[in-house]
Formats: sequence, C-alpha cells, structure tokens
Amino acid sequence: MANASAHINVPAPADTVWQLIGGFDSLPDWLPYIPQSVLSEGGRVRHLANPNGDPIVERLVAFDETGRSYSYAILQAPFPVKDYVATLRVNDAGAKAAQVEWSGSFTPVGVSDQEATRLFQGIYEDGLRALADRFNRI
Repeated sequence: MANASAHINVPAPADTVWQLIGGFDSLPDWLPYIPQSVLSEGGRVRHLANPNGDPIVERLVAFDETGRSYSYAILQAPFPVKDYVATLRVNDAGAKAAQVEWSGSFTPVGVSDQEATRLFQGIYEDGLRALADRFNRI
C-alpha cells in the first residue's frame, strides 16, 4: 500500500472553505482538472471526467459535516492503482484561515509505489494550490 498527502493554508475561515469544497459534487467548482461531475445513487457516487474525457467514478464512503471531512473510494479511473481511498479535510487555522488536507492510500498496479505516489502527490498539490489561489484572488 502506498500513500500520498498534501496540505495548504487558505486565507479564509474553515467554514467558508468547507462551503465551497465540502459537497461531494463540488470538485468542478474549485479543481481545474475536473470540469464535470454528475451524482448518482442518491448523491453517494460521482461520475467525473478529466480534461481528456476519461471517466472517473468515485463512491462516498464517509462524510462528517461537523468535522468538515469526507472520504471516497475510486471505482473506475485511468490511474494505475487499485484499493484507492482518499480523504479531504478542512481544519481551523485561525479566525480567518483554514488548513486543507488531502490524503490517500492505494495499491499501485503496473507501476512502482514511488510512481503512483508522485502521481497523486501532484494531483493533491496542484488541486490545493488552485483552491488557495481562488481565495487569494478574493
């Protein structure tokens, strides 16, 4: 099992950040890599498409509104991994600041642990930078 994680500080209250990213269908609102999301199964499964149009299907496995976090598993994706589970979490970092954490674990398939970790580390870091940039422009 391999792991990747990233975090970033965002210049906005944690509740404000969570309002933007806390919905399981909200990735297109802040993550440039994901232009589209459609929910199914009562909001527990999201059907995404990356910029190349490759399908990504993920299932919500845990949701904590009070703790401002959710976890999800990949059911289908063009990534060289299986058993992928990730968590997105927003923590208080002061009255007008939040720390956002994105972490995942997975089993690489056909690539090394390092290659798979680099892939997701890059996705997490790029995504969190895009999120912080959104709040830095306000």
